[in-house]
Amino acid sequence: MKPKHLLNLVSDQLYTLPLVVLYLTDGCNSRCVTCDIWRNPRRNMKMELVDEIASAFEELQTRWVLLSGGEAMQHPQWPQIARRFRDEGTFVMLLTNGLLLRKQADDLVGNVDEVIVSLDGGTANTYDAIRGVDAFDLILDGIRAARARGIPVAIRTTIQRSNFREMPQIIEAAKQAGANRVSFLTVDVSNQYAFGPRFVADPALQLAGGGGAAIPVMQAPAPTALDLNDVAAFEQVVEQVITDFADDFDSGLIAESPAKFRSMVRYFAALNGEADFPRPRCNSPHISTVIEVDGTLRPCYFLPSYGRLSVGENLSKAINTPVAQALRQAYKSGQRAECERCVCPLYKGPRALLRM
Repeated sequence: MKPKHLLNLVSDQLYTLPLVVLYLTDGCNSRCVTCDIWRNPRRNMKMELVDEIASAFEELQTRWVLLSGGEAMQHPQWPQIARRFRDEGTFVMLLTNGLLLRKQADDLVGNVDEVIVSLDGGTANTYDAIRGVDAFDLILDGIRAARARGIPVAIRTTIQRSNFREMPQIIEAAKQAGANRVSFLTVDVSNQYAFGPRFVADPALQLAGGGGAAIPVMQAPAPTALDLNDVAAFEQVVEQVITDFADDFDSGLIAESPAKFRSMVRYFAALNGEADFPRPRCNSPHISTVIEVDGTLRPCYFLPSYGRLSVGENLSKAINTPVAQALRQAYKSGQRAECERCVCPLYKGPRALLRM
């Protein structure tokens, strides 16, 4: 057991860092309507920074590493990076759009413990419309290639206007490709820190729905959120999925509970001013950090940076500056409006931390 992890929960200082999320590159070969990262000039994380991060894992008792981006598999040294972290005793997860998965499937073996693939459609046309590439069958072939090599695969779908009706098809496609788990989350339409500079803010306007502090309206580049008519249809889809796939909820193939599915309906209703936002249970900033390509540090995907890690700098000190601790205290006390609308909360309580 690692009782030191529990100190994180009673302080704004991080004594351990169970999860590290790395943006290996900020380039991407998808053209998603919900993300502008692919418009950025490509930068790759340098191996010197990778070594700096990995060297701190023993001190910080890091258990999990999530390799992300951009598209992590476009980093020319991603297998070596994955192996470097795995050699530190961490569980290495690779988050990918899957476009290179079939081609690079052999590189997964011995380097990665789990692959998480984004699949934002249950049909080729819908996938193409959302992701900007004609690759639905290629993604499914990549999942099969990973599974054939014994690598567990989880599928993650971002629910939005274009694909919510295809939840049953997505689950069936995942099962036919041999995926171990299917997970759903709602599209973010308001956060200015995640997924690149995809919004134009108008400080004079405020988002509807829910209580708490207001934040500026962000004008998305595409109508991805559900309107009220869509919400009613989505509720019907959700209830049908809960009924038709009851065995898959019970087995854990579908990661979320029926109650979580119903809270997704409430989230979209709240965006339309018809409900309060579901209260997310999250302590992500107290158990993890996001490290971007250049060492920029964030407490999670959706909160602003609190500093930057440089080569030669101690990671434990970098994540515990006064600015970092103040940001953790602010979200914990309800001062960060972004948290009210968070679509991807992460929570690990004392029992889970002790089991690690």
